[in-house]
Amino acid sequence: MSTPQHAPGDNVILMTEAPNSVEAEQIVLGAVMLDAAVLPEIEEELGQDPAVFYRPVHETIWRAIVELVAGGIPPNPVVLANTLAKSGDLQRVGGASYLHTLYGAAPTAATGQHYARIVREHADRRQIAGLGTRLIQAARDSGEDHDELLAAARHALARTTVEERWPAPTPLGEQGPLPAFPVDALPAWVAEHVAAVAEFTQTPADMAATMALAALSTAAGGRVHVQIRDGWVEQTNLYLVVAMPPASRKSDVFAAMTRPIYDIEAAMQEDARPSIIEAEVAKEAAEARAESILAKARKADDSTAATSLVAEAAGLRMEAESIAVPPKPRLTTSGDVTPETLTKLLSTHGRLGVLSPEGDLFDIIAGRYSSRPNLGVFLQGHKGERLQAERITREADLGEKPALTIGITLQPPVLMDLAQTPGARGRGLLARFLFSLPASTLGYRKIVVPPVPEKTSRAYESHLTALVHTLTDLPEPVTIKCSGSADQAVIKLQEDIEPKLRPEGPLAHIDDWAGKYVGAVARIAGLLHLADRTTGRWGEPVEATTIERAIAIGEYYTAHALAAFGLMETDVNTEKAQQVLDWIRRTKVTSFKAHELVTARRRTFPAVRSTAPALRLLEEHGYVRSVQAERSESRGRRPAAMYRAHPSLLVSDSATPRPKAT
Repeated sequence: MSTPQHAPGDNVILMTEAPNSVEAEQIVLGAVMLDAAVLPEIEEELGQDPAVFYRPVHETIWRAIVELVAGGIPPNPVVLANTLAKSGDLQRVGGASYLHTLYGAAPTAATGQHYARIVREHADRRQIAGLGTRLIQAARDSGEDHDELLAAARHALARTTVEERWPAPTPLGEQGPLPAFPVDALPAWVAEHVAAVAEFTQTPADMAATMALAALSTAAGGRVHVQIRDGWVEQTNLYLVVAMPPASRKSDVFAAMTRPIYDIEAAMQEDARPSIIEAEVAKEAAEARAESILAKARKADDSTAATSLVAEAAGLRMEAESIAVPPKPRLTTSGDVTPETLTKLLSTHGRLGVLSPEGDLFDIIAGRYSSRPNLGVFLQGHKGERLQAERITREADLGEKPALTIGITLQPPVLMDLAQTPGARGRGLLARFLFSLPASTLGYRKIVVPPVPEKTSRAYESHLTALVHTLTDLPEPVTIKCSGSADQAVIKLQEDIEPKLRPEGPLAHIDDWAGKYVGAVARIAGLLHLADRTTGRWGEPVEATTIERAIAIGEYYTAHALAAFGLMETDVNTEKAQQVLDWIRRTKVTSFKAHELVTARRRTFPAVRSTAPALRLLEEHGYVRSVQAERSESRGRRPAAMYRAHPSLLVSDSATPRPKAT
């Protein structure tokens, strides 16, 4: 990285100069020169006024960059120098050498947005300084439009604080940006296929990555357990759901990521077919012989002969019953399976994946085929608890450790419908799911894209096949231990999460989900460990680096879980949150406590406790910030949280400064 330099002709920055950062401006320009794709997010931070740059030469360069990008031309130093030379500005901005200095100023393109925020903050402070000067002059000059000037000053002060600039709120009913799936945390053979499928289908990598975890869970769930420490063992099956709007190519991605599982299942069934037929024929033959002897016993006149024939028939019947016909191997079942059928399948196979590109399963869970929801098998199948079902036959072997995997892509309204199902939240079903809510790429997709490389898809299929065959050949489930360093990484994670579950913590309102979070991370770590070692050595202890990768994935699902539960709770709370915003705008209150809101809007909020969902929603959307005061003494009750209102709520439309005519 080159050391940022001052533009030619710039003076050394003095304490008396207007607020500015030459280095930040250089990094912003260099970031877009490195990768034009970051321009939209940088423009969002800077705003539409090029005068945000303190150095005029930087403003000139920025205008040229924006014009080039608008024309689809990468603004690298050579192209940019040619453009500025044509406009006669190249030497004024410092020549081609200064453009190369800018190009080397940014360590990566991704840093541009951060430094754009710094540039914007300095511009805001310059505006305040300028307004301050004008206010002093206005106090001496009666000809100045005082009302307009004061309105502009209030607006500028509301936008800028002495601390970090407060980003604009996300409108209620809209979801703010969520983190992208950390694809690099996946094993290379999975990550490459995920990236290739996402590129080919022009969809977020989140969807392909989540379905890849569903495929791994189907392969390993219930066959391998992870022991974090003595007395704590987790299975490796996951419940995963991706929610995206229509026309998001969910079915295409689902098929690309799960097809190998279905191919492996079909091959296993074909391989088992001869032995199944052989056992069926042997059983039928023994039953036929028993029936034949029994028929002779019925016709026998001699009681002694009849008794002998009956004994022989009984022996043949017992022989027939002792012949076990192996079930047709199954790894999956469809998404429209009923709870009763699923219970029978799990009792037969022990481990099963419910994979579906539609939301049919959630409709069934909600009670489509019964008068009330039947959640039992879905609760027990995640934890590995003994199945409880009164409707299956007594002869069925229920099994002690069933392992169910769920991998579904659906539309957001289906998720909201499930949230209304009696018991779905209260009994812990929703808490068992890892949610992914990627942003839609509609309107931004490339038209011509390369197909998934055959080498990439073949590697994905071969690794997954090896994993399935290795684990299905195990006579019984195997438990893999965590190394000492891995256990320490889990302990650190627990110490980080625990305070967040307190009543004032950021995860308090989803404590049912967050309470299972560390266990989910351990399960993900188990799958990563196995996927790293499909060719052998998978019985080795889980290492700390694997836990760290699982935590990165877990943090992704935490952010999306907060969004998913927010989506499922918004119907009633959005209306109440809007009433709070109206109250703040009307009263111009800069900060308040919950009891003040109860006093002002008692009909909507009869008690302090009833304000929590609306205030939480406003905080998630950036309209308010909670500030928890510390106890004044070691004992005593913790003071109630104070809520600060976003500055934009305090500025009326009429106070927004109008641009001057040019």
